[in-house]
Amino acid sequence: MILKAEKIADLLSNPDEQDPFVITPQPDLKTVRESGSASIDLRLGTWFTLLRHSRTEALQLGKPPSTETYYTPFGRDYVLHPGYFVLAITLEWVRFPKDLAGYVIGRSSWGRCGLIIATATGVHPGFTGCLTLELTNVGRVPIKIKPGMTICQVFLHKVETSTAATDVTSFAARRKPWIGKIELDDVAKRLSSTT
Repeated sequence: MILKAEKIADLLSNPDEQDPFVITPQPDLKTVRESGSASIDLRLGTWFTLLRHSRTEALQLGKPPSTETYYTPFGRDYVLHPGYFVLAITLEWVRFPKDLAGYVIGRSSWGRCGLIIATATGVHPGFTGCLTLELTNVGRVPIKIKPGMTICQVFLHKVETSTAATDVTSFAARRKPWIGKIELDDVAKRLSSTT
């Protein structure tokens, strides 16, 4: 079941003391209630991470890529050129309880301008941290984005059981975008060794 804005506002205004849903800084709950939507908007943070093109011949399994991280202060623009990909972070720090999950999508007004907001959209129960956004400009002109502007929306849904484990992946509890590394799982390793 996807939660409507009124229910989201209720969760934020009357948090469960044992396992609360938290967004910091908290959005204006009156505006959330009046939106009538089934999602909540989040804002663009100030950190951006991109691959170093000159030092990365190709991404390789098991090796973290060479990256550059930039801070863009409030009031300044970050320019995303056509064909470029950058990791960004939400301004808000979120904490999901064990019985709530979500998925992040871009706002359609940005999508119509060629800005794709997120390609890995799931937020697991128990996640805590700033959400990493994967931004790509698929249009033909550069796009100026500003830290603090509304960039994405999160749809929330209840999880059938409240006994789910807390999300302890390497992506949790981060304040800056992080790429991580890609590794073969045991099945893929066995398949690779049979050739």
